[in-house]
Amino acid sequence: MVRLPTFLVAALAVLALHSPVQAAEDYPSKPITIVVSLAAGTGMDVVTRLYAEKLSQALGKPVIVENKPGAATTLAANQVANAPADGYTLVVLTSIALSINPTLYKHLNYDPADFVPISLYVKSPFILSTYPGLPAKTVPEFIKLAKASNPPLTYASIGAGSLQQMSMEFAKKRFGFEATHVPYRSTAQLATDLTAGHVSASFLEAGLSIPLIKDGKLRALAVSASQRLPLLPDVPPFSEASGAPDYEGVSWHMLLMPAKTPRPIADRLHAEMKRIMAAPDMREKIAAVGLIPNDSPSIEEMRGYIASEHVKWGALVKQLGLEGSQ
Repeated sequence: MVRLPTFLVAALAVLALHSPVQAAEDYPSKPITIVVSLAAGTGMDVVTRLYAEKLSQALGKPVIVENKPGAATTLAANQVANAPADGYTLVVLTSIALSINPTLYKHLNYDPADFVPISLYVKSPFILSTYPGLPAKTVPEFIKLAKASNPPLTYASIGAGSLQQMSMEFAKKRFGFEATHVPYRSTAQLATDLTAGHVSASFLEAGLSIPLIKDGKLRALAVSASQRLPLLPDVPPFSEASGAPDYEGVSWHMLLMPAKTPRPIADRLHAEMKRIMAAPDMREKIAAVGLIPNDSPSIEEMRGYIASEHVKWGALVKQLGLEGSQ
């Protein structure tokens, strides 16, 4: 019988203690941080804080929410892509970070492959909104008006490469009309100019547009998601109103962690999030802020979804001549 040297036995014991299986069994042993890529008070932030509390209860450790907005979500993405792959630093990203930025930016310090997806729990729709004086009360009327307008109608977004711009450009190409893009740095200024009629239309975030719609300051023509919003039950999906069943232009919220995190940890968090987000009270609270609850697919299916969204929106970024423009 061969005896291993004492130092080698000790080293192997240490390795065993730090194996992925052991790490998963001990997880979590300290607080967990979720980095949110948008500002405090946004729909993303509100929902994250709701499930962070429930995750904390399930895991028996504090779950801290840290806001790191800016640079089209790249600040948060960079931070977590380079964090230790131990399950203690997670990030909430949107389709901007994972399906648009890789084509839009000339240089990124992260890659979608740097993350393992944990939960695709929310879709964030936009509302095709116009100022009330625009002579178009339905999507077909808007498309007809846009085709006939000379000079073209104007539409607002929060900047080149944003999902708002992509959603309108997708519609333009799908239905063959023209509209001039007017980028804004501030959603507040965008909303002010839209209600005043300085721009004709915009795909606005639901949380921002719904109060203005209900006050009569904006007119809602359609929802960019494939289903109706509970808060706007009379507003049809764009796909239904236009007769184009293939149309959907939404953002989404996904919880992720560094790609090399031990799989048992990822599996546990995926299962906990699936249970938490399926609860009726969570679904009601998500709907109340203008978002659409989503039953998260498996980790492998989420990877496929990210890839398909990258193909879809990346191709449009290239068609618009925006590849590597940032």
